[in-house]
Amino acid sequence: MILEVAILPVIAGKNAEFEAAFRQASTIISSMKGYISHELQTCIEDGNKYLLLVHWETLEDHTIGFRGSAEYQEWRKLLHHFYDPFPVVEHYSITQAYGESAK
Repeated sequence: MILEVAILPVIAGKNAEFEAAFRQASTIISSMKGYISHELQTCIEDGNKYLLLVHWETLEDHTIGFRGSAEYQEWRKLLHHFYDPFPVVEHYSITQAYGESAK
């Protein structure tokens, strides 16, 4: 399993519109092969900044399967115009796990 991590800097004043579009886009990503789960968190210190965490079975499920799909084009149309600057997306694998998620 891998974790996709993206900090999403949303244009000021577009939060409600972004969150509504994200709810719609969530149905797209959750239907993809290799998708496990995702969550969107709002930064407490900067309400225009969001953290997107997506669990995928493999890196390729995200980078090739999702990003190479027609569904990704719809995802882009729904969300990418909200970002300034465009987010950096990184991928992580578990080194050590503790607590509830380690069970």
